[in-house]
Amino acid sequence: MAEHWDYLGGLDPDDPKQASQQIANKLRAAILTRRLAPGDKLPSQPELASRYGVARETVKRALEILRSERLIITRQGSGAFVRAQTQRAVELRPHIEAAFERPHVAIDFAGFSGETLRDALAEVLDKVRVGRLAPETIAVRVLVSDMSVPMALPARAETQADDPAVRERADRITRRAVDGIIDQVSELGDLGLIRSATVEVRIHRGSPQFKLYMLNDEEVFFGFYPAVERTVSIKGEPTAIYDLMGKDVPLFHYAVSDDDTSHGTQFVEASRQWFDSLWSTIAYRYEG
Repeated sequence: MAEHWDYLGGLDPDDPKQASQQIANKLRAAILTRRLAPGDKLPSQPELASRYGVARETVKRALEILRSERLIITRQGSGAFVRAQTQRAVELRPHIEAAFERPHVAIDFAGFSGETLRDALAEVLDKVRVGRLAPETIAVRVLVSDMSVPMALPARAETQADDPAVRERADRITRRAVDGIIDQVSELGDLGLIRSATVEVRIHRGSPQFKLYMLNDEEVFFGFYPAVERTVSIKGEPTAIYDLMGKDVPLFHYAVSDDDTSHGTQFVEASRQWFDSLWSTIAYRYEG
């Protein structure tokens, strides 16, 4: 295969994943890090089969994974191409893993608790521990709501009003997630696996309405928190609350491109300015 495909690497014989999944992961990382840009043609199936030493059926299965994730499209007789569309519902974890391919990793999060970020980071940081990913520095900033002050959401459903007991529950959830992120990242620095590993957390008095993740100042993932009524246990009693549901909500992906006027580039820049404005004005230090 041509030399310019060398960044796709080879299969890891010690990786328990099937060859098709490994190939999909390699191609996904190339797409998310923009080695393969929107509109670019992927290597042909025979080229990929030759590079990885597998049958074409294995390559077909790998491409089907990427097609199901809406990362590529196939054109009859022409091959597979990186999808040009940059706004779509996506899964976060593969993008975070791709971000960790860089020597310097920067992740900013704004939202409710950060549970999704904590869980996504856990899998990726495991790969850092065993040496499969080796960034030099990691810097994480987390911006969440201060649940010690009155909030519009979450709230008690019966009164549709702020309730200290409801907020206390939300505060526990937030602290578990935030402290988990701090512990996971800091451990890598403590073990000497990363030259610099930092987590900064600030809180503010605004009620969370959406979640935003920014990776390496190049990609943004944005999703709304729907307000739903559900029953939870508060001090041992079933209580109906209006809660913020963040798990499994659609995330929309915006990426910087070479075109400064593109929708993705402008959204990422506006997101960075918004995050930095809150971070440097109304946000204050989180006391763990």
